[in-house]
Amino acid sequence: MRTFGKWLGRILLVLIITAAALYVWKREEITRLMAVNTLFSEDKIVTNFSNMNAAFLTRDVPRGDGPVSDLPQGETAPLPASTADWVEDRSVTALVVLKDGQLVHESYYKGTTPEDRRISWSVAKSYLSALFGVIMAEGHFDSLDDPVTKYAPSLKGGAYDGASIRDVLQMSSGVTFNEDYLDFHSDINRMGRVIALGGTMDGFAEGLSETFTAPGSQWQYVSIDTHVIGMVIRGATGRDVASLLSEKIIQPLGYEVSPYYITDGVDVAFVLGGLNIRTRDYARFGQMFLQNGAYNGQQVVPAEWVAESTVPSARTQPGELQYGYQWWMPKDARDGEFFGIGVYGQYIYINRPAGIVIAVNSADRQFKSGGVTTRNIAQFREIADSLQ
Repeated sequence: MRTFGKWLGRILLVLIITAAALYVWKREEITRLMAVNTLFSEDKIVTNFSNMNAAFLTRDVPRGDGPVSDLPQGETAPLPASTADWVEDRSVTALVVLKDGQLVHESYYKGTTPEDRRISWSVAKSYLSALFGVIMAEGHFDSLDDPVTKYAPSLKGGAYDGASIRDVLQMSSGVTFNEDYLDFHSDINRMGRVIALGGTMDGFAEGLSETFTAPGSQWQYVSIDTHVIGMVIRGATGRDVASLLSEKIIQPLGYEVSPYYITDGVDVAFVLGGLNIRTRDYARFGQMFLQNGAYNGQQVVPAEWVAESTVPSARTQPGELQYGYQWWMPKDARDGEFFGIGVYGQYIYINRPAGIVIAVNSADRQFKSGGVTTRNIAQFREIADSLQ
C-alpha cells in the first residue's frame, strides 16, 4: 500500500510539474484566452475597451512625424435634453461632436479620458474600405468584379472560391458564418479564440468551407469577409495593412497619437475590428469623409470612392439598415447620411448636409436589444437637428 502511495505521489508530482511547465510555456496564450472569455464582463468591459493592448498581441499604426492636424474649438453647443438619458442607457464612454469641422462638444464617462485609445470593433471595417479605395485608385486591382482568389490564391478550394471583391465589400460572399457574439460556439467567438491563442486569421479564413447561397445573391453580415478584403490588399500590394493604413490614411489625417491594431500570431492585423484610436481621431476620419475624402488640404481618399462606398448597393432586406462598401446607411437615409458601426456601441456618424460628425464609443452590453441601433440613429439625428 505504501508503494502504491509513493507511486501515486510521484505521478501527481509529475503532473503538477508538467502542468506548471505547460503554463509557463503557454502563459501568454492562456492569459489572452482568459481575457477573451472575460472581455465583455460587466465589471471589466469599460477598462478592457480602453486597454486592449494589455491583453492581446498588437502593432502600432504609426502616425508619422507630422504635426497634429487642427481641430478648431467651436462654440460649445448645448445638446438635446434627451442626450443625458441616452448616454446613461447606452453606457457611452466618449462623445465627440463636430459641426462644420469645429469641435462643439466633447465628453467622457465612466472614468475614461480623452487620451484613451478605444477599440473600434467593426468601425475598423470602414477604415479598411477607405484604404481599399486608395489602393484601387493606385491601380493595384483590375476590377471590383475580380475574384478574390486572384489576389489571395490560398483561398482557392474553400468557401471564398468564386466570390468577387465586390461580393466581400458588400457582405454578400454567401459564406456560412455565425456572427452571434452571445453564442460561445459561434464562428465570431471561435475566431476570437484563434486571435487569443496566437493562431492565424488567414488560416481561419482558408478553413471555411461552407456557403449558404451563391456569391453576390444575398446580403448577410459576415465579418470574416472584411479579413478577406485585407488578404486581397496584401496580395495586390505585397505590403501589410498596418503600414499601408499608416501611410495612406493615418498620417495624412494628422492623428494625435498612433493607433494600434490587435494582431494574430503572425503579426497580421485584425482588420475587421481590431483598430484602437482616440475618439477625437475617429472624428477626424469622419470629417474627412464628410469632406468627400479631402482633409487638411489633401485628397486623402478619392472622392469617387467616398461617393460609391457610402450609398446603398448591397442587397439588404426591406426594413433593415442599408449597406454599401463596409459603410452603413439608415433604412430611410437622407442624402449624405451614413455611418460606421461597431458592436457594443461604437459609431462614426456623418451627416453631410448638416455638416455634422459624431464619434461615439460605448460599452453597451445591451447593444443587441431590439431597436437600439434605430434609437442611436434617432439620437444622432436629434443632435444634428439641434445644431442647425
